[in-house]
Parts: sequence; C-alpha cells; structure tokens
Amino acid sequence: MKTRVLIVDDEPLAREWVRVAVAEDPDIEIAAECGDGFKAVEAIEQLRPDLVFLDVQMPGLDGFGVLSMVPPEDLPAVIFVTAFDQYALRAFDAHAVDYLMKPFSRERIHEAVKRAKAWLSRRGDDDLRGTLLKLVEDIRKERAFPEWLLLKNEGKSIFVKVRDIDWIESSRNNVRLHVGHQIYLFHETTAGIEGKLDPRKFLRIHRSAIVNIERIKEMHPWFNGDYSVTLRDGTQLTMSSTYRERLKEFRRVGT
Repeated sequence: MKTRVLIVDDEPLAREWVRVAVAEDPDIEIAAECGDGFKAVEAIEQLRPDLVFLDVQMPGLDGFGVLSMVPPEDLPAVIFVTAFDQYALRAFDAHAVDYLMKPFSRERIHEAVKRAKAWLSRRGDDDLRGTLLKLVEDIRKERAFPEWLLLKNEGKSIFVKVRDIDWIESSRNNVRLHVGHQIYLFHETTAGIEGKLDPRKFLRIHRSAIVNIERIKEMHPWFNGDYSVTLRDGTQLTMSSTYRERLKEFRRVGT
C-alpha cells in the first residue's frame, strides 16, 4: 500500500520542490497540496493522509496552529518544513518525524521520507503515538487559547477568528456566534465554548451570553441587581446579578 502524502506550504515553489522529489519514490502517492493552514486542516480530516510535509511559518494559521486544530485521533506523521534556526528547532526536534531546513536538497527530502516510512511502519507503537500527541499537547499549552475556532455545521467547516467575535448566545446545546453582520450557529455548550476563550478578553455576563470585552461600550445598573450592557454596535444585553462577581474576577485577571 502506498504512503499518502499531503504537502502544505504557502510558497508554490516550495510545494513543487517537495512534490517532484517525493514523486520519485514509487511507494508515494500525493493526496493533495494546500497553500494555507485552513485548507490543510480540512484536507487532513477529509483525506486522512499518512504523512504531511508541513510548513511551520504560514500567514493566518501556521503549522503549529494546524496541528492544534486537528483531533488527536486524526494526526498523521509530520515532517516540518521550516526556516527556523537550529536553536529554535530544539523545541520540537524530539517530537517531529523529521524536519527540513529551507533551503533543502532532494536528497534531504528522500532521507526524510525514508525516516517517515520507518516511523509509519511502527505507528501502532504507543510510544510513537504518545510522542506525536505530546507535541500537540505542548503546542496547546503554549497557545492556551486558540486564535481561530473551527465550526462545523451541516457538513461545512467554517473558520472564525476569535478576536472578531462580538458576543455569543446559547440555547441548550447550541451556540450562536455574532461576528459583525454574520451569525454562526453550531452544536456546543456554553461551558464548552467558554473554556476555549481567553478570560482576559471574554466575559460571561449571563447563563446564555458571553461578550468580547472590547465590544462593550457602556454598562449601568438596571433592575434587581442586574446591569444593562450596550455593545458598540448598539446591541443591548443584560448582565444578571449572578455574574456580577465574574466582572470583579475579570478586572483582577485583566490587571
């Protein structure tokens, strides 16, 4: 069975160089190529490649961001493609199958593929899988809160930049993200979405509402201990008395 490869790099020439080199191996099948991180996430989940050549530095969503958004059970073997120096590489050298320093030769690509094949032949090994999972765990610890959310609804995948979210409302196990004039509905609990957001930037004001603190224009006392909250776009919300303590906690976190 051939090894299915996904090539991810925002530079077309870099993708071509890798593609031409790996195509010389009869055991390799090019599953797809992606020019950005968002398409890479979708390709990994849909195509399930065995091996990914993944550029570390890409605009929008970089290589580490891609790995952090892929479910652990879907993680393929990874060969990093990077312009990082040797000192920066030490941070992930122990976790990657291999890495290629730009510029790299065809021979170096062949060597990386050979190493990847050996890795894949033992991918059922718990130690090897644990190594890759540890890489993602380290990435997620470093990036405690994601810059992007991947939403899935009715078979579609939508990427939303977290800082663009104005406010979030929930109803049972569904949430609506208000992003400018767009509203995105997807299946998630309020607690689940709240756990993905930086508490220094998002404030729970009601059991069914979370707001981006930068969108708040003004707040003033309302009835029965509640507060009226006005967003910059004119949206009127209510902070229930139950969540007033959250505002105090927010102030402490934000200082």
